[in-house]
Amino acid sequence: MREKLITVEIDENGNSSIDLEGFQGQGCGDVAKDFRGGDSVTQSNKKREFYAQATALKQSQKHT
Repeated sequence: MREKLITVEIDENGNSSIDLEGFQGQGCGDVAKDFRGGDSVTQSNKKREFYAQATALKQSQKHT
């Protein structure tokens, strides 16, 4: 199993960011949602790992 790393940063103005490593696909979104709680998201950037699982799933569906 691949190691997972969650980094939370809070700046001097109280703005926070979260960086998730080792997660793929929707699992990343689920973890981010748990950390967010009731707060709103002002910016979201998906890493290539998010898209890697979606691409692999589409390719396996073509072969079945």
